[in-house]
Amino acid sequence: MSPLTPGEAPVSYTVALTYNLRREVYERDGVPYDGDSEFDSQKTIDTIVTSLRAFGHTVHLVEATEDLPQWFLTHAVDLVFNIAEGTHGPHREAQVPAILESLGVPCTGSNSITLALALDKAKTKQILACEGIPTPPWQLLPTPHALLNPRLEFPLIVKPNREGSSKGIWRESVVGDEPSLRRQVAQLYERYRQEILVEEFIDGIELTVGVMGHEPLPILEIDFTPCRDSGEFFYSWRMKEFQGNRSMGLSPALHCPARLEASLTARVQDMAVRAHRALGCADVSRTDIRLRADGTPFVLEVNPLPGLSPLDSNFPVMTTAAGFSHEALIQRIVELAMARHSRSTSCSGAGQQATLPSQGFASRGLAVSRMAT
Repeated sequence: MSPLTPGEAPVSYTVALTYNLRREVYERDGVPYDGDSEFDSQKTIDTIVTSLRAFGHTVHLVEATEDLPQWFLTHAVDLVFNIAEGTHGPHREAQVPAILESLGVPCTGSNSITLALALDKAKTKQILACEGIPTPPWQLLPTPHALLNPRLEFPLIVKPNREGSSKGIWRESVVGDEPSLRRQVAQLYERYRQEILVEEFIDGIELTVGVMGHEPLPILEIDFTPCRDSGEFFYSWRMKEFQGNRSMGLSPALHCPARLEASLTARVQDMAVRAHRALGCADVSRTDIRLRADGTPFVLEVNPLPGLSPLDSNFPVMTTAAGFSHEALIQRIVELAMARHSRSTSCSGAGQQATLPSQGFASRGLAVSRMAT
């Protein structure tokens, strides 16, 4: 099936777009104000609305505040297009889907259990390990003074366990000795008040792999060679927040499809699909992978709620390489969600994800290789 284009007369729905609006994100004196980093800009929200309306859908904007449950008790919609990240708590990304599930309102994307699990890096790694999917050796430190497992080998990278958008990950997060590690752990614990994940840093190629339905998209390679002067050669918070800023040395080169041999491409894509299934993801996900020098890929984390901005998100870079316009990407997500909910309500095994026919995204990739701007 080829991606639809506006004018091909798809079924039109009444859609509520649930979101959290980004208001303040900045860096002052080297200290990030990152509370809203996971949220979406007004421009991203407007672009998604435009893409939904391009296929004839009626769209209601519903910000994910404490008034959200009441809105859905008083308004009827066919589908919720959810990009809300949630505002507080260790399972915040699950808040909106959980409310919608309790009300029986169909929603795009993964269910509340998957979103809660995926935000917890340690829980995700436990599931990956149980499924035989390689992930870097790691340890969860419940307090700053917890003993370090002596089997872990430096360099290590230090991360908050339950944050997205690389919050809490800085240039100094990759450490080469225990004193440096202890400083980072103490700083993160003081700032985020949660367990700290420590894992072996994989020095290699940064890859990310989108999955749509159950099909992998062309792999995106993020080459940090142009960023060496900044000292940031991985996805830190600054790299994600200011990606494309050449004056800050934060302008990686993006290559999609990635510059990998066919056999390795297939291996990495298969790993992403396995991770997608292991976490129970639905409709879309993005899996971040590091490729070691010996060709071994390691899954870092799985994001079942990937950014959809055509301006600064990685997922649309991959769908563009697969031949999808932004309008067609948003429509495909709508189609996947409606098919899944239709299947779950018409079968005795309600709640199971529908397996849709293969779309062969990777095989019809359009090459994209550019500097991020």
